Amino acid sequence: MKKKLTSMLTASVALALVVSGCSSTKESATKTTGASATETTKAAESKSTSPVEITFWNMFGGGEGDFVDQIIKGYNDSQKEVTVKQLRLESNEYYAKLSTALSSSKGPDVAVAHVDRISPFVKAKQIVPVDQLATKVGFDLKQISDSNIKSVSYDGKPYAVPLDTHFHMFYYNKDLLKKAELLNDDGTPKLGELTPEGFKKTLAQIHAKVPDVQALAVNTPYFQEPFLNLYYEAGGDLLNADLNKAAINNDKALSVLKFYMDLYNNKYSDLNDKTPWDSFHSGKAALWFGGVWEAGLLLNDKALNIGAMPLPAIFGSQTHWASSHLLVVPSYVTPEKQEAAAKFMKYFSEIGGKTWGQAGHVPANSVVTNSDEYKKLPYRNFFIEAQKTVKFAPKTDKYTTIITTVSESLQNIIFSKQTPEEGLKVMEKQINDIIAN
Repeated sequence: MKKKLTSMLTASVALALVVSGCSSTKESATKTTGASATETTKAAESKSTSPVEITFWNMFGGGEGDFVDQIIKGYNDSQKEVTVKQLRLESNEYYAKLSTALSSSKGPDVAVAHVDRISPFVKAKQIVPVDQLATKVGFDLKQISDSNIKSVSYDGKPYAVPLDTHFHMFYYNKDLLKKAELLNDDGTPKLGELTPEGFKKTLAQIHAKVPDVQALAVNTPYFQEPFLNLYYEAGGDLLNADLNKAAINNDKALSVLKFYMDLYNNKYSDLNDKTPWDSFHSGKAALWFGGVWEAGLLLNDKALNIGAMPLPAIFGSQTHWASSHLLVVPSYVTPEKQEAAAKFMKYFSEIGGKTWGQAGHVPANSVVTNSDEYKKLPYRNFFIEAQKTVKFAPKTDKYTTIITTVSESLQNIIFSKQTPEEGLKVMEKQINDIIAN
């Protein structure tokens, strides 16, 4: 009996220990689960309150880069939802690296591109339409000028947010024009008859009265731009309406080429000037077809006594060459970061556009260009006027190759390696070969 009682007591103690052990394990598990849930909640809360970080690629240097730095800092300081980190690349390697990034799906979350560069990206579906993203973040794309929106739209959908339009203005040195007796009392130039021959007479007078300067500095190193300005004025096109054939070998192009060659031959312009922008800035040229991006340098320094106006309609119209900086979102970017990128694009356009306008580019956002703040900047009324008659590049994914060919052919023509007639014929064949292949 004693032995039996001892066995029963032993069994009771063992059972108690087992129960106690189970109870302890259960309590421990409960505590662990509770702690884990708390940590998970804290992690989720931390994740929800942490800003989404996006990488922004651009090629802006110098003064333009300073303005972009201001815009990024302003955006990051203005809210806590998104943090923008930028990577600035050299302009001569930018598109090679961007193309590689888009092809490999490893690169920026938002990037700058020029309007004449996005057709291949759209064709390859490497960038996304921005209309739904804009709607999601309350960004009204109707604020963007019609010409800018049309320039980035394919099959009715915009694939980028245009930041600006940039083109050339007609800059003039008032002191030199006064010496040439070609300055009006209000400080504007006396241009005479606006025809090729009439404009050459104006240049001849400058050359005669102020012989130690160029009458007109021509951007010979990048001659495709001054050529396209006047060729577009004359009503010319690079390609036909269907974008499947060259349309450059014609009398309009020939007339523009002969006009410029007359300027070189008569010493109104220096064919061998490798830095014509510096020549004008330093007072060694009276006139200059210069970019709006030069406005800060040329117009803010009162000592230079320089004025600006839209390009004169020498060949019959105000139509002229233009390009545009855009913001694009790659297709590989996650939905969360796409939305974050859209918020940054909205800020850059609506708020940053006021800062960007100081760089000289005409903001694409009409709310900015209609503001008193923008209109108070020097000569911006003329910039807005000139923006209305711009002509963007044709929407072909082969434009980069085409314009490179055009640039090389034009150099051969103006340096007399080919006659204008021969050069245009070669150019036509080369462009058609590019399109066919």
